Amino acid sequence: MNGSWRLTRVAGIDISLHWTFGLLMGWVVFAALQAGGLATAINEALFVSLLFGCVVLHELGHALAARTYGIPTNGITLLPIGGVAQLARIPRNPGQELIIALAGPAVNVVIAAFLLLLLTLNAGLEQLASVSVISGGLVPRLLAVNVMLVLFNLLPAFPMDGGRVLRATMALMTDYPRATYLAARVGQGTALLLALVGLYWNPMLLIIAAFVVFAAEAELRQVMSEEHRRQRFEEPPVMHSDPSGTIIEGQVIDRSSHDRRPPAGGQKQPVTATIVWPNDSAVTPTQRC
Repeated sequence: MNGSWRLTRVAGIDISLHWTFGLLMGWVVFAALQAGGLATAINEALFVSLLFGCVVLHELGHALAARTYGIPTNGITLLPIGGVAQLARIPRNPGQELIIALAGPAVNVVIAAFLLLLLTLNAGLEQLASVSVISGGLVPRLLAVNVMLVLFNLLPAFPMDGGRVLRATMALMTDYPRATYLAARVGQGTALLLALVGLYWNPMLLIIAAFVVFAAEAELRQVMSEEHRRQRFEEPPVMHSDPSGTIIEGQVIDRSSHDRRPPAGGQKQPVTATIVWPNDSAVTPTQRC
């Protein structure tokens, strides 16, 4: 992705950071400095770093699931609104798309389960009541974040994970282009609801909603274009002749039994062929009938 810097390489996949991520980190540190000083700023910067570490693992879940079906990943890019795994292609097999889409949230479920166990062993179940993304220790906040990542990504906001699950499910009942159309329209409707929530709660949802609307439309256009090309260059159906007029296995045309020379004088005359049957008896096509 343009405007990105490569951070590292994991499992043969480049992990990159988009330049806009620096704006997010700068805003977080600045706000923390204003609110609580240097210690708070360091704590918030660490939290954001761990948060996006979970996002990287989420995207690796998609990438490694796709690899099992022979689909490579060109890279993973971190943006302020999340991560993007750049798969070389999206499978048209509904079962494969379903597994790839669910692999990301499944990683967050595993992370959340581990953090829940860690929190319970250290502080007891009573600490669960105070779990929050905004305040508290790193472990409770990361637990809350991973739960939110699971729930948020499973919203039917195509092309997010939940939207791809929706398309894969619909593709089991209808053709792929129509499933994409329905998923895209449902996703855009969900994005409008996110935008309304964002107006009253979190402006970041407005950015995510805009991304969903435009990304859904872009993928829909791509699928429709591919379908148009496929139909345009599709081979015409093979025409099968009436088997009653063909020579089946075991029948041989005796090429020496008729004269191939054109009739003299330019007069049109019928040309007959003699069919030699396995028992060496020769008959003409008219005799066969």
